[in-house]
Amino acid sequence: MKTENKILVVDDDFAHRTMLKTLVGGWGYEVREADDGATAVEAVANEPFDLVLMDIRMANVSGIEALEEIRAFNPVLPVILMTAYASVETAVGALKKGAYDYLTKPLDFDELRLALERALEHRHLKEENRMLRESLGAHFDRGNLIGRSAAMTKLLDLVAQVAPSEATVLVTGESGTGKEMIAGAIHTNSPRKTGPFVRINCAAITETLLESELFGHEKGSFTGADRRKEGKFRLADRGTIFLDEVSEMSLGMQVKLLRVLQEREFTRVGGEDVIRVDVRVIAATNRDLLRAVAEGRFREDLFYRLNVVSLRVPPLRERREDIPLLAQHFLKTFAERNRKTLQGFTPRAMDRLLRYPWPGNVRELMNTIERGVVLCRADVLDEEDVAPVLEAETPQAAAGQTAAAVPAVSSLEDVEKATILKTLDEASGNKSEAARRLGITRRTLHLKLKKYGLM
Repeated sequence: MKTENKILVVDDDFAHRTMLKTLVGGWGYEVREADDGATAVEAVANEPFDLVLMDIRMANVSGIEALEEIRAFNPVLPVILMTAYASVETAVGALKKGAYDYLTKPLDFDELRLALERALEHRHLKEENRMLRESLGAHFDRGNLIGRSAAMTKLLDLVAQVAPSEATVLVTGESGTGKEMIAGAIHTNSPRKTGPFVRINCAAITETLLESELFGHEKGSFTGADRRKEGKFRLADRGTIFLDEVSEMSLGMQVKLLRVLQEREFTRVGGEDVIRVDVRVIAATNRDLLRAVAEGRFREDLFYRLNVVSLRVPPLRERREDIPLLAQHFLKTFAERNRKTLQGFTPRAMDRLLRYPWPGNVRELMNTIERGVVLCRADVLDEEDVAPVLEAETPQAAAGQTAAAVPAVSSLEDVEKATILKTLDEASGNKSEAARRLGITRRTLHLKLKKYGLM
């Protein structure tokens, strides 16, 4: 029975209204009556209803007029309109005015009952979602996630909804956008928050060692294995494991990861004992995994196991209104770390920050502000405190270089070698970071370094 749902039946035809009251009441709904559009508007204003079932053609105030007033007073209240004078124009007009559905007389009772059930279910779901969002908003721990832009608000709303679940999550986005922070926020706001949050960068570990890092190994299982080692999955038991750059796994490792996702069990390298774990998996990548699947570089079954819920972290250029907030946050952080007293940015400095495209995203902004804090000699950061780094990166600055500034090269291999060396230098020798900046895997970078005699 649905006695908690109260329906207002509106029709100036007494016989039809009485029939509807008896019929709808027999389905378990509580029914109130109104004989005119004006009476219906007054009733809705004075008494809570879950749905309005209303005729369009009435003597004094029509159903369309009453619909507009009801929507103005209570925009979430579903209204189903009825008419004996059906036309496409009338139906489209009613729906444009905000009607939930449109039925023609003589009514098909099965169709009417289904329309009532659908409308009420839709309203209750919207109300539950609203209450859930309010509840999540009150208790959601943003941590260091900063942003008020529409893109970030939408993302954080999704994070708040996903966090309490046990669903596997795939976080996508360009390098430097903060995918690990999103993963951390999911863990922090989940029932597993008291458990471990274990991170592993799949691109930073050679293929031969990755299996051991993930699943552990037994003593003597390979050269140098002088003791048993627990893997990241075992360490993450009753918590969350974050697999960064999961796209860099070999196909062989993908098969082993798939088994863990399916069975929640594995064996250590060189071992026979089956180890069961209770782990939530969050994976991240800056690659297009669907393309990798199409090209045979990533298993389709693993992709669908990881992609239960997908969250895309927007690049900084899509959330420019967050730049001042982020810049101020980084300024405060690095000023405290470097024991400096800085008040903020000059208008010219902030204008420069807002105009720059930020190909390195939030990470690049953070590094720029840190450099500015270190070099600043005043109590505010001015344009020159951020401009040198930005100008070195912008296409306009690159176009302004003289021919003498460009190293002479004699072949495509020379260009590639020079680019690799420059990128390695910019990444302070970190091969994993250099590989990411070059858009290649760490293994590919290793092979090229070997090819050019750079290692």
